[in-house]
Amino acid sequence: MSNPLIRKLECSGFLDEADRAVLGSIATDGRTVMRHQDLIREGDRPENVLLVLKGFACRYKMMPGGRRQIMALLVPGDFCDLHVAILKEMDHGISTLSPCTIVDIPHETILNLTTNHTRIARALWWATLTDEATLREWLANMGQRNASRQMAHLFCELLIRLRTVGFATHNTFDFPLTQYDLGDILGKSNVHVNRMMQDLRERGLISFIDKRLKIPDVARLEAFCDFNGNYLHIMRCASKY
Repeated sequence: MSNPLIRKLECSGFLDEADRAVLGSIATDGRTVMRHQDLIREGDRPENVLLVLKGFACRYKMMPGGRRQIMALLVPGDFCDLHVAILKEMDHGISTLSPCTIVDIPHETILNLTTNHTRIARALWWATLTDEATLREWLANMGQRNASRQMAHLFCELLIRLRTVGFATHNTFDFPLTQYDLGDILGKSNVHVNRMMQDLRERGLISFIDKRLKIPDVARLEAFCDFNGNYLHIMRCASKY
């Protein structure tokens, strides 16, 4: 089960073999998009729903003065904008953070999945609810944890999400984000992000090798930032891979 969309939605517990075959047929023939390219801009009316097969993308809002706030990270297996099949107009932008493989799925295909494939419809609902839960956790993380623990919490989350879809080992994964990207996620300056990274390194909680993030002791990093991955609703599934 190498398809990241199937691996992710499998964690909902709703899919059977027929559903996996249907999802496999739509999650193919992706196009390559270079890093830091807008896939969709605020106000657009997309004709297709976008799926990430490889790479990192993000949801973002541009603030007065040109500052960017990243509100969600999109990794392999994530739909960028499933809701626009209903809402029609984008209220935020979608951009790549690394080179990505993107699949364009027509609205009609999404409508067919939700109308004629009950188990897939439930799995897509589960994915949307998990996105909302993740946003709530991000808000709590930014509001109640200090800077280094905010960053540690993000790293713990990414490890689980990427491991679930087959893009991480038990403690390492490719990390293409820049310090500026991290600043736009955490609401910190580049200087502050650099200090946070250095703090985690000095504590022996993380290291970087050939653009891969390594967490020497996952349990120790989770304890450091009081990480509880229940909001991802994939902990049991993630442990299988």
